[in-house]
Amino acid sequence: MSLSVIIPAYNEAARLGETLPVIFDYMNSHVRGGEVIVIDDGSKDDTARVAEASFAGSKETGAHLIRVEPNRGKGHAVRTGLLAARNDIALFTDADLSTPITETPKLVRPIERGECDLTFGSRALDRSLIGIHQPWRREQGGRVFNLIVRLATGLPFWDTQCGFKAFNMSVCRAVIEAGAIDRFGFDVELLYVAQLAELNLKEIPVRWDHRVGTLDTSGNYARDSLRMIQEVKTIRQRVRRGLYDSAIASARTAFLVAQHERERELHHSAQPHAPSDGRERKEMAMKQ
Repeated sequence: MSLSVIIPAYNEAARLGETLPVIFDYMNSHVRGGEVIVIDDGSKDDTARVAEASFAGSKETGAHLIRVEPNRGKGHAVRTGLLAARNDIALFTDADLSTPITETPKLVRPIERGECDLTFGSRALDRSLIGIHQPWRREQGGRVFNLIVRLATGLPFWDTQCGFKAFNMSVCRAVIEAGAIDRFGFDVELLYVAQLAELNLKEIPVRWDHRVGTLDTSGNYARDSLRMIQEVKTIRQRVRRGLYDSAIASARTAFLVAQHERERELHHSAQPHAPSDGRERKEMAMKQ
């Protein structure tokens, strides 16, 4: 498995010291030639220093820090990390590991098998996998937001906002490059444009535990939700203006090329292999 793990981080010094060693342990044990990319999104604390100190435990896993100044938002940080990824499959996860890194195979294997181009974790498909729930107001707000997303975009998914998504980079790169939403509505943008390009998307139930984060510390769920709804309106306006058309065409072309390559490989593997010269000589001698 060739995998890049992207971690957007804003003022995450307290968490990264705990979660990066867990990620490196997993990568060193299960991924060959993997890399971890931390995006320090204009943090005001020691996020960068803690990340670099944790890189000492990376061992065989590549470790990179990208610093963005000033703070641009999670969407911009995720896109920056994904576009810097060197491997065929890239996955982004939140710095708090609300979804354990051990859930990675659920998202990566369907891409490796050629079944999906973009996979993403879901808290809505199997709520028994949620260990610690979000505050009631935030959880209900999330449900309302996802209902609005379904109505506004036609996306058939129940949880667009879980911070655990994986991409076939050869197919999804154009979609990522076209992103314009820098804050928390960026997930909807990625999924919507990928859906318009008719890529293979899959929502997958994952384990999840709530960790207190920036939306909690703001304490203003109504304001944050309104901002996200406004971003959804912006995405729809951009679609109507054709601002994603080039990216959709490029992603669709990449999808068809990848599909053709998979079909050719399957056809080749199904063909009977010609015997080696030694085997041919042996069979001819037996006939004589």
